[in-house]
Amino acid sequence: MNYIISGKNIDVTEGLRQSIYDKLGRLEKFFSDDTNIQVTFSVEKERQKIEVTIPMKGHIIRAEQVSDDMYVSIDMVVEVIERQVTRYKKKILDQAQDAAYFKDNFIEEEDLDDEEIRIIRSKRFAVKPMYPEDACIQMELLGHNFFVFRNAETEEVNVVYKRKGNTYGLIEPEF
Repeated sequence: MNYIISGKNIDVTEGLRQSIYDKLGRLEKFFSDDTNIQVTFSVEKERQKIEVTIPMKGHIIRAEQVSDDMYVSIDMVVEVIERQVTRYKKKILDQAQDAAYFKDNFIEEEDLDDEEIRIIRSKRFAVKPMYPEDACIQMELLGHNFFVFRNAETEEVNVVYKRKGNTYGLIEPEF
C-alpha cells in the first residue's frame, strides 16, 4: 500500500509515521499493494484528529477519529475502516472496477455476516425554495443533522448538514 501522510498544525514525527505503517498495515490483508491511502493528521486546541481516505474508482472509504491522544485516534480509525470494509464487502465488490483494489484472498472469503441494507421508513415532503442560511435555521428548529431544500438563488436542490464544531456544510449536486 502507498501511504500519503500529511499534517495540519502538526509535524508528522517518525513515531507517528511508524505507527501508521504498523497499525494501518493491518489493512494490507484487504487491499492490493498499489492501493493509495491518504492519511492527514491535524490538531485543533486539545483535539488530536486523524483522517484516512482510500480512494477507489466507484467508492471512497473514509474514516476520521478525534481523541486527546493521536495514537488512540490511529487505533480507533483502523477499527472503523476494518468494520466498513468487512461489512460492505459484498456491496463494494458488486461494482467490478473496485475489485482491482482488493486482494484476491479477501474477495474469495466467505461472507459470514451478509447484512443487507434495508430502508425501513420513507418520507415525502415539499421542497421549498429558501436561502442556505434559512435552511440551516429550519434544520436547527427541526433538530435534524441535515436538511434538503431548493436553493432560492439557483433553483437547484441542495442539502445543508451539521458538521462537528457547530459548523454547517452545503452540498450542491452537479448533474
